[in-house]
Amino acid sequence: MTANWPEQPAPEARPDWRDTLRNGADLALLGILTTLAAVPVVTAGAAVGTASAALHHWIETGSWPGTRAALRGFGRTLLPGAGATAVAGVVAGVLALNLLALGRGAVPGGPVLVAVTVALAVAAGGFAGLTVMRLGRQGGQGWRRAVRGAARIAAARPVALLAGAGTVTLAALLCALVLPVLTPLLVGYTLFGLHTAIRRVAGSALASTPE
Repeated sequence: MTANWPEQPAPEARPDWRDTLRNGADLALLGILTTLAAVPVVTAGAAVGTASAALHHWIETGSWPGTRAALRGFGRTLLPGAGATAVAGVVAGVLALNLLALGRGAVPGGPVLVAVTVALAVAAGGFAGLTVMRLGRQGGQGWRRAVRGAARIAAARPVALLAGAGTVTLAALLCALVLPVLTPLLVGYTLFGLHTAIRRVAGSALASTPE
C-alpha cells in the first residue's frame, strides 16, 4: 500500500549574483539618463517624473518601458515639470537663505532656529520624495494630483513621510560629503529607495489612495 503524500511546492528560485548585478546596472543607468535629461534644469521635473514612472513599471512588471513611450511621457510633462521644478527651487532657496542668515547671525534665533529650519528642510525633502514616488505610480503625469496624494498618505501614515525623508537625506549626504562624483549613479538608487521604502511602510494608505 502506497501512501499518497501531499506534493511539496517547488522552492522559489532566488536571484543569483548576475541578476543583482544586472539590476544594479539598470538603476545606475536610470540615474545617469535622468541626470543628463535634467541638465537644462527646467527639464528636471519631467526627467524625475519619467524616471519614477519607468521605475514603477519595472517594479510592477519586471521590465522597463520602451524608449518611445518614455520619450512621449517626457515630452508631455515638460511644462508641468518646469512648474514643479520652479516651486521646488523656490522652497529650497528660501530654506537655504534662512540657514545662511542664521549661521552668520544676521537674524536672531541661534541654534534653536537652525535646528527648526533643518527639520523643515528634511521634512520638505521627505514630502518631495513621497510626491515623486506617487507621481511614478501615476505614470509620471499629474503633479498636483501627486502632491494631493502625497499629503493624504503622509496624513494617514506619517512614517511614510519619515521613510521619504530618510531616503532623501541619506542620498543628499552621500552626494555632498562622500561621493559627489557619483551623484548621477545615486539618482537611480534613490528613486528605487523611495519606491521600496514608502511601499513597505505606507501599506493600506498607499493602496487606498486613488492613482
